[in-house]
Amino acid sequence: MATGWFDIHSHFSPPGTAEQARAVWQAMRDEFFLMPEPYVWSADRQLQHMDATGVAMQLLSQVPRVHGGPSLTRVHEAITASNRYGASQVAAHPDRFGLLAALPTDSAESALAEMHRTDALDTDGYLLVAPFAGVHLGASFLEPLWAELERRGKPVIVHPDAHAPGAQGRPSPLVEVAFDTARSAIDMLYAGVLLKHPSLTVVLTHAGGAFPAVSGRLGLLGTEQWVPNPLGLSSEDLAEQAKRLYVDTAASSADSLLGPAVHVVGEDHVVYGSDGGTPCTSEANVETVIAELQKSSVLSSMGAEAIGRRGFSLFPEAARRAAV
Repeated sequence: MATGWFDIHSHFSPPGTAEQARAVWQAMRDEFFLMPEPYVWSADRQLQHMDATGVAMQLLSQVPRVHGGPSLTRVHEAITASNRYGASQVAAHPDRFGLLAALPTDSAESALAEMHRTDALDTDGYLLVAPFAGVHLGASFLEPLWAELERRGKPVIVHPDAHAPGAQGRPSPLVEVAFDTARSAIDMLYAGVLLKHPSLTVVLTHAGGAFPAVSGRLGLLGTEQWVPNPLGLSSEDLAEQAKRLYVDTAASSADSLLGPAVHVVGEDHVVYGSDGGTPCTSEANVETVIAELQKSSVLSSMGAEAIGRRGFSLFPEAARRAAV
């Protein structure tokens, strides 16, 4: 059990009918996600588990669903409604919850329009899904979005598309999300996002997915003549950006995952995230992550406690509301 930790990565699901819940459940099973029954999110249950595990504050977000046929217009509308529902949960429990507003990144215009709509919601940060509607975060047309995010100064959480189709008979949250995170991070590095916007705070979920493990290839091969490199970045440019990234611990507390992440970004850029509030992360899984962090051989003696509280410094507005 932890004491007074800050969880930057937890999810919610807006309420719906039993028929809607069952339709989502069936769609997930069609993609090899074999939940035994439909999943329904509950703020009360989330708060009870936070109390049981020693979590003082938790940031809520919802990963938009862009697969399964809905038009982008309908997806945008669902994101707006979801952000408003998340804000209502923060308003009901301001000392326990914060909100990461989801932004659609099919275009800078779409993302900026939703960002401005969320201004009235007092969000604590933003969640970007990578890829969103096939768009990775290094797309040149997203530059106005990065500029505005830097101007606002609130952290950006980069989350893979957990609703992506399964592969090889297994659901995407098991393996595919790790590779999508790596693709997105590499895309951002070659676009020079963190060089152009040095005051941005960007957190990759799930310990950066596969990115830390493959980042060494960028240093060795990433600037070879046969690799497209429109900005002419050096290996040092790529490494500098990688070190500026943060990563969270969601489903990634094993030393085999933490080790590469700590090597790339440093222990002081690791922050606690549970991935709670989702059907792929049980309450037992959350407790296992905390226990593994506390006994990790990769972290320093007080590393787990520092990681557990790092969210308070990254998200000062939420920290001021926190029940600690």
